[in-house]
Amino acid sequence: MFETTYLTDQFLIAMPNLSDPKFSKTVTYICMHDENGAMGIVINRPMDIDLGDVFENMEIEAEDPHAQRLPIFEGGPVQSERGFVIHQPIGKWDAMLHVGHLGIATSRDIISSLAKGEGPNDVLIALGYAGWQAGQLEHELANNAWLNTPADYNVLFNTPIEHRWEAAAATMGIDIKLISPVAGNG
Repeated sequence: MFETTYLTDQFLIAMPNLSDPKFSKTVTYICMHDENGAMGIVINRPMDIDLGDVFENMEIEAEDPHAQRLPIFEGGPVQSERGFVIHQPIGKWDAMLHVGHLGIATSRDIISSLAKGEGPNDVLIALGYAGWQAGQLEHELANNAWLNTPADYNVLFNTPIEHRWEAAAATMGIDIKLISPVAGNG
């Protein structure tokens, strides 16, 4: 018998052979993983909207011009109308999950705080999430669809979006561009 290792607070890095257009060359931050399945947020797929658009849609007056320009990410194909704010330091918001040293808020109060320039220093805002049923992620890992590694908050918050896939793999000492997209069994 072997012990199942759960991947909460880790990155899933898409292998070059992962051809699903929803996940090709993505890095997904795993917010929750247990015997019932997994949930994650893609951190390197910016949408064509920014937080200013969200403020306008939610009818929140924006006072902080920096916050208005924050990108919104396509967090995954599930519930794409639902917002998630990954942040540090961890604050006290109406609806929040603690994951490692991060908070993941889903409530309006954090968005209002960001509009006033009073929110957390490091934030990543996404619409939607990626979800896996019980055993599905483990099956995909066994089929070499993903690499996994502990989340690196520098990659999450400070690395330019277009370099996050390579940077996440580099935290493992891997140059992902050198991995063959074709898997073989000898």
